[in-house]
Amino acid sequence: MTRRIERFERVDSTMTIAAKLAAEGCAGGTIVIADEQTAGIGRHGHSWVSEKGTGLYASMVLRLPVEARALPVVMLALGLAARDAIIELTTLVPDLRWPNDILIAGKKSAGILAQLEGDAIIAGIGINIAQTHFPPGLETPATSLVLEGARVDREELLAALAGAVDRYCAILVDEGAGAIVRIFEASSSYARGRRVRVQQTNSAIEGVTEGLDESGFLMVRQDDGNITTVLAGGVR
Repeated sequence: MTRRIERFERVDSTMTIAAKLAAEGCAGGTIVIADEQTAGIGRHGHSWVSEKGTGLYASMVLRLPVEARALPVVMLALGLAARDAIIELTTLVPDLRWPNDILIAGKKSAGILAQLEGDAIIAGIGINIAQTHFPPGLETPATSLVLEGARVDREELLAALAGAVDRYCAILVDEGAGAIVRIFEASSSYARGRRVRVQQTNSAIEGVTEGLDESGFLMVRQDDGNITTVLAGGVR
């Protein structure tokens, strides 16, 4: 597959550039990658630390024949793709924490963001490759591949990631959301039987995870026996 890749030394966010390209009608599979982001975007308006030359900061334009309500499952597919790319090039086996965190040894090594731009989905993926330190006070302790003993070439990681995104998007289109949900559950220690606290906008719930529903949302059985479907929130 011939793929358009736009490379930058320094940008505010690859997401904003990819969204602009999508609005201009670029082909699905187009990738924007930068050496450094000055305003990397995380979920819920959080920033993504994007130190120069130490991570993979990429956004991909996806044009999939799925409805907008499939966006949560697309994000699960992207997490699986990032996990596979790391496994392909290292001996590490990352964990997935719903909805968008890739963890190694309990520390965040990569994150996912997906948003709609017209009829396209902008998939933002950040993977920590060579960072040796992180700012204090992060919500989740962070790590990098090099801190976990793995040295990875960024271009090889990008190629592995792009291929994995294509594979999981094909599974979503050909087999449906249920296939992605099942694979995610099998790949995540957080999906079932894990006691968690979910911080939502104005409240928090605690309980044990009961898997994902067909739309890709997390179900949590609270201590009173009631099962709550978590549409958004930080799971810890």
